[in-house]
Amino acid sequence: MKFMDENFLLQTETARELYHDWAAKMPIFDYHNHLPPDQVAQDQRFGDIAEIWLGGDHYKWRAMRTNGVPERFITGDAAGREKFAHWAATIPATIGNPLYHWTHLELQRYFDIHETLSPASEESIWQRCNEKIRQDDFTVQNLLRGMKVRYLGTTDDPVDSLAHHRVAVPGIVMRPSFRPDKAWTLLGNPEGYKAWVRALAEAADMDQISTFEDLRVALRRRMDYFAEVGCKVSDHALTLPVHRSWTEGLLNGVLTSVLRGTPATTEDQEAFTTALLDFLGREYAQRGWVFQLHIGALRNNNTRMFRALGPDTGFDSIMDGPVAAPLAAILDRLDRDDQLPRTIFYGLNPGDNEVLASMAGNFQDGSVAGKIQHGSGWWFNDQKDGMVRQMTSLANLGLLRRFVGMLTDSRSFLSFPRHEYFRRILADLVGGWAEAGEAPRDMQLLGGMIEDICWYNAVDYFAIDGVSREV
Repeated sequence: MKFMDENFLLQTETARELYHDWAAKMPIFDYHNHLPPDQVAQDQRFGDIAEIWLGGDHYKWRAMRTNGVPERFITGDAAGREKFAHWAATIPATIGNPLYHWTHLELQRYFDIHETLSPASEESIWQRCNEKIRQDDFTVQNLLRGMKVRYLGTTDDPVDSLAHHRVAVPGIVMRPSFRPDKAWTLLGNPEGYKAWVRALAEAADMDQISTFEDLRVALRRRMDYFAEVGCKVSDHALTLPVHRSWTEGLLNGVLTSVLRGTPATTEDQEAFTTALLDFLGREYAQRGWVFQLHIGALRNNNTRMFRALGPDTGFDSIMDGPVAAPLAAILDRLDRDDQLPRTIFYGLNPGDNEVLASMAGNFQDGSVAGKIQHGSGWWFNDQKDGMVRQMTSLANLGLLRRFVGMLTDSRSFLSFPRHEYFRRILADLVGGWAEAGEAPRDMQLLGGMIEDICWYNAVDYFAIDGVSREV
């Protein structure tokens, strides 16, 4: 078998038919990413391949550091040409890492380059990529349309203006997702919290936020504003789920103390977080929004590099610890009052796959197919083994047919071949079951399942205005 040819990752005839005849034609519904909406609205152009490929991509930065590349050639002031050369020198060492596949998928799909990247080929590839980038049609919006991206769900702080989401982008629906993490994650950083609360008050047209009820009012007003711009999705990052009892007095005391400069204790942070998630979940249920929970990232582990570069620069890892009991308590508290919204939880620790897949089954209520979702392989798990583990646990303990499928979770406009990567892995998994006699080789049945997971399930589940089911 040739390296990354048209049957890449497709080990059986059934898998090939499922991918080429069913999966490949489906549009992309990318319901969670970190793309900058201003660059989409302004139809951004790029100076060279280093800018679009290496800027902001902490996956690549981690690999380059591991390969012994000095920081100057990663996030520093070195020229793009030098950074690209160091990335090309790193690529041969990434065999076995999904970066090797992603890199070559991106070269193939965006630049029609089918040779491998290495120090021997980097000069030629640098030139050919840049020739294409300099063409008039190499813009963000054209890149998205070329990958058949129909929906982009960006990730947005409650204080964001959302001005760029109001710009019409032909052929693409871009909507914000409400991400209020700073309401609890900054409680240990009083100066950062005070600055964010001031910005929130201003955005919500309030004089100040001094009580927990004020915080509720401000967040509710911002949810109203997000809804005006078409938002139907929320997102939240939890190192681990927490569940503690609280009183209004405790919440007010924590807020007052932090705003006066005293970091909250771990116990108080957990109570505050629990109260906020309960409030937010009820609001989302009333609004018909989706409640996303990203669980298990231990962030900013390297203090020295965090001080030098800030967050999201490649120094995060998988968190271990208790998930089941606190997550069940969060969901059950909402469900008891029939206030549990459609919910997707993603686990960064692959050891939690069965925990999450089984947890989803506890709160399905027949109102929506797959109301509670065990979300796709995320971050350190969005590679072949991680995707297969997640889908297998979901199939074993739930209904894979109702899965809302893949998302990029990316900051790169060249990341959309990851949907192809996922679809090939999905087709190979299901095709393998058919070839082994574990599923019927009924191509209408299996092909329909593939189409649902790639497109239709997400369109129906998120119900975004302006996104039709039409392929």
